Amino acid sequence: MRPFTIRDATPADRSFVMDTVRRLAAFGPPPWRTAEEVVAGEVRSLERFFATPDPGARLLIAQDASHVAAAFVYLEVLRDYFSGETHGHIGILAVAAAAEGRGAAAALLRAAEDWARAQRFRKLTLNTFEGNLRARRLYEHVDYRLEILRYVKLLEG
Repeated sequence: MRPFTIRDATPADRSFVMDTVRRLAAFGPPPWRTAEEVVAGEVRSLERFFATPDPGARLLIAQDASHVAAAFVYLEVLRDYFSGETHGHIGILAVAAAAEGRGAAAALLRAAEDWARAQRFRKLTLNTFEGNLRARRLYEHVDYRLEILRYVKLLEG
């Protein structure tokens, strides 16, 4: 694996980020969600970040030794429903097709943990679709644990 350096995103990264986030549609949304709906939601979050960033949010870019962007992670601050404690949350993690399987996601997960520790958060959370088995294997490999299962019932009419 080639080493990756991590840096804060700049407005010049907008095109890379928006192109890369579109890949998330391929990773197993449930049948009642369209790929377009998933991508539109992620794009809205990123558009807000580029337009008026939340002061607690960060957008980090992993770049390879040639300074080519390979992946990004969008980090935000959330409040735990049960305890009320604030914590770090990985809102979006996306890897460019050319960088897949080369360690960029793992490098960004380590950077996300560093960010969360620097904020003095006791935990870092993330969500993924049930069918995104590759991502789930990575998260479990680096010690993320399943906490909540969310069930959905579609109502007619």
